[in-house]
Amino acid sequence: MPAVSKGDGMRGLAVFISDIRNCERAAGGHWRRGGGGIAGITGTHHHTWLIFVFLVDTGFHHVGQAGLELLTSNDLPALASQSAGIIGVSHCTQDSMDSVKQSAALCLLRLYKASPDLVPMGEWTARVVHLLNDQHMVSPLPRAPPTPAPNLFLALSPQIVSSASTDLQDYTYYFVPAPWLSVKLLRLLQCYPPPEDAAVKGRLVECLETVLNKAQEPPKSKKVQHSNAKNAILFETISLIIHYDSEPNLLVRACNQLGQFLQHRETNLRYLALESMCTLASSEFSHEAVKTHIDTVINALKTERDVSVRQRAADLLYAMCDRSNAKQIVSEMLRYLETADYAIREEIVLKVAILAEKYAVDYSWYVDTILNLIRIAGDYVSEEVWYRVLQIVTNRDDVQGYAAKTVFEALQAPACHENMVKVGGYILGEFGNLIAGDPRSSPPVQFSLLHSKFHLCSVATRALLLSTYIKFINLFPETKATIQAVLRAGSQLRNADVELQQRAVEYLTLSSVASTDVLATVLEEMPPFPERESSILAKLKRKKGPGAGSALDDGRRDPSSNDINGGVEPTPSTVSTPSPSADLLGLRAAPPPAAPPASAGAGNLLVDVFDGPAHPLGPGPEDIGPPIPEADELLNKFVCKNNGVLFENQLLQIGVKSEFRQNLGRMYLFYGNKTSVQFQNFSPTVVHPGDLQTHILSGPLAVQTKRVAAQVDGGAQVQQVLNIECLRDFLTPPLLSVRFRYGGAPQALTLKLPVTINKFFQPTEMAAQDFFQRWKQLSLPQQEAQKIFKANHPMDAEVTKAKLLGFGSALLDNVDPNPENFVGAGIIQTKALQVGCLLRLEPNAQAQMYRLTLRTSKEPVSRHLCELLAQQF
Repeated sequence: MPAVSKGDGMRGLAVFISDIRNCERAAGGHWRRGGGGIAGITGTHHHTWLIFVFLVDTGFHHVGQAGLELLTSNDLPALASQSAGIIGVSHCTQDSMDSVKQSAALCLLRLYKASPDLVPMGEWTARVVHLLNDQHMVSPLPRAPPTPAPNLFLALSPQIVSSASTDLQDYTYYFVPAPWLSVKLLRLLQCYPPPEDAAVKGRLVECLETVLNKAQEPPKSKKVQHSNAKNAILFETISLIIHYDSEPNLLVRACNQLGQFLQHRETNLRYLALESMCTLASSEFSHEAVKTHIDTVINALKTERDVSVRQRAADLLYAMCDRSNAKQIVSEMLRYLETADYAIREEIVLKVAILAEKYAVDYSWYVDTILNLIRIAGDYVSEEVWYRVLQIVTNRDDVQGYAAKTVFEALQAPACHENMVKVGGYILGEFGNLIAGDPRSSPPVQFSLLHSKFHLCSVATRALLLSTYIKFINLFPETKATIQAVLRAGSQLRNADVELQQRAVEYLTLSSVASTDVLATVLEEMPPFPERESSILAKLKRKKGPGAGSALDDGRRDPSSNDINGGVEPTPSTVSTPSPSADLLGLRAAPPPAAPPASAGAGNLLVDVFDGPAHPLGPGPEDIGPPIPEADELLNKFVCKNNGVLFENQLLQIGVKSEFRQNLGRMYLFYGNKTSVQFQNFSPTVVHPGDLQTHILSGPLAVQTKRVAAQVDGGAQVQQVLNIECLRDFLTPPLLSVRFRYGGAPQALTLKLPVTINKFFQPTEMAAQDFFQRWKQLSLPQQEAQKIFKANHPMDAEVTKAKLLGFGSALLDNVDPNPENFVGAGIIQTKALQVGCLLRLEPNAQAQMYRLTLRTSKEPVSRHLCELLAQQF
């Protein structure tokens, strides 16, 4: 066949491909491929099309192998044509070969992501590493997912770094060397925990500092492409610093760098800065640095034109809030709420309600804040919010009178929201007698005020007001005739709504027939609600949806915070898909409706979050392997804290959030899939070795667990809830066994669950005289444990104090004659008995030594607590 022009060749190729596709028999396709009709066609695009035709014909059975052969071949066109059964082709140029190799690499990557089993990475590691000898292959390779083949990426890393440092001249983009490669490498590092090797960590910190330093340099170009490239690397660097969360200096510098963007003229940069600072606010190292920008953030909330930026500003105010600035932030958010966009009003309401409850300096301020919320944005105040204020007022005698007076004044407004009527009806029905002595709020005045709102309300609110009226008959007998007349009215007894009609009939009969004593018994004041946890945070997370930032619940607990009536409740077990740079420990799941409160008679301080009985704890200790070698080290990190990352490798991250009160505890375990491949048969179980038994009430610990989903999607997270009860003292923590299948291969690991005896410490305040008297009573040799040891960390008084408080004991001032010493006291709370504990820590800064003395009423507890605490210093 004579040579053809480019246009004729493409038309001929199109006809050729069409003929192959239209063949009725496979033999015909082979004949046309092997025939001499296209031997003269040349060019990379032609070979690409021929390869495609070959793959269509073979059904992609050998895609992976063929792709790698293409990548590692020195004669790319010949190999491609040979694979497709084509003869007589000509060779393409070297530039074309490089381009096709890059395309083949990206194609292989796409196929590998779609079907990991297709490419046996263990066998191909050396061949893929060899590709880095080609400078044009440096850029595509870091795009590959790191987690399925960690050994491959350990081999790749040195060559990537060396290649990046010597061969980037051709990849400079507006004076920024290879920004795409830099960003990919920074994202790659975020898939791994911080390096343990000191030299590697030092080199990495040096690189991060270099990026932060270069960000301060004057720009080399005024082009927007230059600033975009620099900022892309900077923000990815800051994401890596936040991911590690272990370098205070870098975190503070990152915060200061982001602070400069808060007033930048570019809207996108302001948005990204606010978003990143929300995450920084959750770190104990950078929280104070974030707080220094509070005025700038408040100004952004007031003046930003873009609603998304205003929303991020509100998120940052929520994240940086603590007891020191709670009143200012809540006040500003309330002020902003009056003019806020309708799309974010409900979210602002929920955040204000959570902050007011969590950081309330007194209960009257909390009541004022919630009533202001209802007044300003009543349509967006959900039932969770006003239910919560009723619970707190009912449980606090000191705020009931103030709440009754405040809500009575609020109801006098000409325009009163229906939610205010609900709150007012409940509070006045329960505690209206506390303000009845004032003629301005006498019983008839209270009733008239409430009844004036009756005809304007919905059926549900009218039903609540009818219940308030019958309560008034018990509280204020002088209103009985007036209220009976209202109940007897035809509009009530013959109401079209069955609920209202039934209530009117029953309440009228009760007030007419029952004696005063019976009426008082039936209508007595509501008892305090059982200790329960707020569902407002869960409501906020449902509003935010999947991917919500960790600012919703950052795990950083302010020691000075005043969590009213139990604080806030983490979400139940569910699955969510976080953003690629998100920390898997964050609470990002959209929860189901909140669990019902625990029975008041059960005696439990924590809510039972399970719908049914506890599931068996799984296999016994004989069915699992031993704990991983670093299990003890991981456990020691949680002796003095309750929240953090328990375990992390290339595949899985396990986070922990826990709380303990008296002999009860609740733990939330977060299992994050760090890969893009689904985990199959995922099964985390808690087992009890040694003296811990799997049967409830037969061992020292009773643990209830809830099952989690058997499949965990790539990049997703599931949560498991554990309820723990300490029945008696124990020495051995439970074991956590995690089993699943990844890429067809079984995976298993065993960890020590961070539940130690000191978690059930109840701090005890004692005077000096009482302390020494008790110290002498515990003077038997077997009651004392003492250890003298060398300091493993810098001896800092504030750090030591924080660790002792985290250990669970109360620190007693002015007890020890030596002010450098630390003295503590507490009680180990178990169901069977209480174990008193006294401790004394004597630091010797000159010798870099400690002497720890611990006395309890039980010898094993003394020794065990002494060992646990000594390992923290």
